[in-house]
Amino acid sequence: MDLSLLYEFDVPQPWAGEHPWGQRTEERRVYKENIEQIVLADKVGFDTVWLVEHHFRENRSHMPCNEAVLGALSQITERIKLGFGVSLMPHEFVHPARVAEKVATVDVLSRGRAVWGMGRSTPMEQIAFGVDIPASKDKMRAAARTVVGMWDQEYYEEDSEYLKFPKRMVTPKPYQYPHPPAWMAAATESSATIAGENGCGLLCFSIMQPLDKLASIIKTYRAAQESAVPLTGVHTNKVGVYTLVHCAESRDSFATNRVWESMWWWYEGLAKFHLKWEMAHLTDEQKADAFPLLEAKVRNDFDIERFDQEDMVIAGTPDECLQKFLRWEAIGVDQLLCYLNFGYLPHEAVMKSIELLGTRVMPELQKRGAARAAASLGQQISDTERTLRSDRQAA
Repeated sequence: MDLSLLYEFDVPQPWAGEHPWGQRTEERRVYKENIEQIVLADKVGFDTVWLVEHHFRENRSHMPCNEAVLGALSQITERIKLGFGVSLMPHEFVHPARVAEKVATVDVLSRGRAVWGMGRSTPMEQIAFGVDIPASKDKMRAAARTVVGMWDQEYYEEDSEYLKFPKRMVTPKPYQYPHPPAWMAAATESSATIAGENGCGLLCFSIMQPLDKLASIIKTYRAAQESAVPLTGVHTNKVGVYTLVHCAESRDSFATNRVWESMWWWYEGLAKFHLKWEMAHLTDEQKADAFPLLEAKVRNDFDIERFDQEDMVIAGTPDECLQKFLRWEAIGVDQLLCYLNFGYLPHEAVMKSIELLGTRVMPELQKRGAARAAASLGQQISDTERTLRSDRQAA
């Protein structure tokens, strides 16, 4: 299993100062520190950094222009792959030509390190951009086919239900041939099925779920992959899942660095965002059912450390984190997207977490992976030899 990163560039409130300087000051700090963290992750060997595209999400996800940040990272990193996590694909968000241009540009700038994730977002953003929500799945797939056509053909034109586009040369073409691998965002079994049927990698954004529930989503995805008809020119059959991760030399630093407080900030912010923007039409009872831990916390009937105890997040010393990663790997995760910068964690604590994961945890994961690969190869050789002996005896 590879370790990667997921960044949203969270800017926790309250901000120090009134508008206009409170927000600006904090955003400047967050952009500077998060980029420093990603540069360190590149040096210690993380596989991919995925950057979200979110709009209007105050407090969290001040990252509307992932192509700009990925372009900057292409010039100050060397090995880490640069993931669009994701590009919002329905036509109302952006013309498919713009997606083709920006992903290919990052790929050229990085000499072939771009990874293309695609998604539809949620009603809060869809409504603001005037997205036809019932048609958004079809539009996402149609836009993806258009993007691939623009990369594949010297001149591209289209006259379809969703797009009228005259014959034009779309530039630049990607560095990778035929194009960067394609992944699709999903949070449910139904959306995981769509990713699998279309031969796209699965970016599972179902957060803080029991591992058995994630295992069910992954199983559904793998089943759909068995009859996949690739949407793009690159067939990808891999699973990426994200969760909150914090690694430290000792748990003694957790209180000082506000680890548990930061995890609750993340959960509470996610819940309140959905209740305000995505679930406003529900009854109070339905809202309580959607996020029962909010009321449980008010009653002092929930301890955030339960997320850690049940492996829904990964926190601890390098040895503890390694054992937790292995449990995630066991359910079929190919790439774990570490959400390292959340809540009130000090920049220095996040940098230390990245260092420990890169120098103490990842080498052990790689060793175990190499051992499993060798054992699998040995088993294949034994099976082949056994078959040959049987054939000779039969002859």
